[in-house]
This record gives sequence, structure tokens and C-alpha cells, in this order.
Amino acid sequence: MRPTGKLHLGHLYGALNNWVKLQDDYDCYYMVADFHALTTDYANTSKIPENTREMVLDWLTVGLEPNRSVIFKQSDVIEHAELNLLMGMITPLGWLFRCPTYKEQLKELGDKDLHTFGFLGYPVLQAADITLYKANAVPVGEDQLPHLELTREIVRRFNNFYGNIFPEPQALLAPAARLPGVDGRKMSKSYGNAIVIDEEPKEVEKKVQRMFTDPKKIRATDIGHPEGCVVAAFLKLYLKDFDVREQQCRKGEIGCVACKKELSKAINEALAPLRERRAALVQKKDLVREVLDEGKKRALAVAQKTMEEVRKAVNLA
Repeated sequence: MRPTGKLHLGHLYGALNNWVKLQDDYDCYYMVADFHALTTDYANTSKIPENTREMVLDWLTVGLEPNRSVIFKQSDVIEHAELNLLMGMITPLGWLFRCPTYKEQLKELGDKDLHTFGFLGYPVLQAADITLYKANAVPVGEDQLPHLELTREIVRRFNNFYGNIFPEPQALLAPAARLPGVDGRKMSKSYGNAIVIDEEPKEVEKKVQRMFTDPKKIRATDIGHPEGCVVAAFLKLYLKDFDVREQQCRKGEIGCVACKKELSKAINEALAPLRERRAALVQKKDLVREVLDEGKKRALAVAQKTMEEVRKAVNLA
């Protein structure tokens, strides 16, 4: 993940809960992608250190464990940059221009100048991040599958030139909830529409009150359309009997105010233990530094071994 500050419910239910479970069955590497942060935020890097600390605290809060997984910072392992350079040498430009998120990001982040070498080439850096540890599997959502396929294409081309060095990583698809922001757009801190993992109870209530609901449901007795309602999208996650609630809404048997009150309560109950755990972690002033220092040692041991093999294969050693 790129260090963008505190993480929100979209991260929690879309990725992090799955990351925690993966620790039971895999040797996991969780990386603070600070080089990747520069692809879009190169003009102002002042927040990267603090954002890194906040993000790692959130990782530890939800259950990533340094004694079970390697938690490290990308820029601490310079081999990422070296392998990115070598892979960039053999990656055709056409592959990068056809990457589905390239034009989307150019449009979405139109306020930034992203017509840069680094931004165009970030899928190559992603490929280096994955293959440096000879990963066999990568946890991704369906929207990220094209990126992983590009990594496999780069791996095939690299292996074709230099020998069978890297495995082709496969996708670990897991069911994940896609939560919208309070305004109906994608949940993002940059949009100001996110509920962060350690959000205070009163703030949760305020944000839930602002959530978009069915504009045609003015009164509680009006027929509702849950498929277009942000509150319904959240309740589907928290209510075991959501099907019953959905029918109540469609029949005009319950109003949006009641749903919002129930949702606020459900979110706060779910976040209460995380708030408590994060507050305790924050008191350990050197915790994040210690976790990243240990992760750096473990990541370097693997990365350096991989690059020795790569340099020999490419006749640079």
C-alpha cells in the first residue's frame, strides 16, 4: 500500500481483513510503497514519513504481526529500484500505454502533471516489487487483475531472455466488500468522504448522517431503492439479516433516519476494539521504527539473494 495516511473502512473490508487471514497459510510480505507514492505526489513529499507511521500503526491495529510477516518499507530495500531498472529495459512501451488504469488515473488526477516517466512505468516497479521475493501469489481484487497479468508478461519476457529466474505469480482472489464513500463516490481520504479506522464515535455519527440515501424516499413510508443507497451498502456488511431490511425498505416499512442510527451503532461497535488497540500502540513511540528496521533486515536477505542471481543471468556480475 502507498503511504497516504490513516486507513479507512474501504481498506479494512476491501483488503486488510484478508491480509490478516493470509498470515495463517502464507509467508507474507507487506510493503510500504513509498517509491510508488512519488509517482503521483512527487511535487510534495513532506507527508510521506508521517503517513508511513500512521499506515503501519493501522496495519498493526487490525492484526498484521511482525513476528509472522515481513513488514517493511520499499525504499529501505534499494534492490526494488535496481530490478525495476532491469525490467524496464525489456518492457515494451505499448504494454504500459494499454494498462487500463493509466488513462483512468490521468483523468481522475487531472490537477497533477502525471505525464512522467515514473508514472507511465509504475507497473514495471510493481512487477519488480512482486518478483524480487519470487512471489507465487498476490492478494488482489478483480480490478487489479490486469496489473498482475502485465507482471506475468514481464516475467515471461525476462525469463525468455535470461533463463528461468522468476515464477509467474498467480492471483489470490478473496471476497471483499466494496464500500462507497459517504457521498457515493469511491471512498478516499482525498475526497474527504472516508471513515478512518480510528474515527471517533461522534465523527462516525456525523459522517453517517451525511451519507447519500435514495433521493426518492422522502418519508419513511415511501418505497425505497436500496441498490442506490450508501447506507444500504454499509448495512449489507453489518446486518446478518440484511435481506429482511432490504424488503422493509422496498415496502416503505422503515425510514432512512432509523437505518442511519442503526448503522452508526454498528460501525462504532465494530471499531471500538480497534480504537482501543491503536491507542495502546501509539503509546509505544519507537514501535513503527523497530518493526520497519526488523522488516528491512528480513526483506534485504531475500532481495539481495535474488539480485545476485539476476545480475549473473544478465551478465552484470
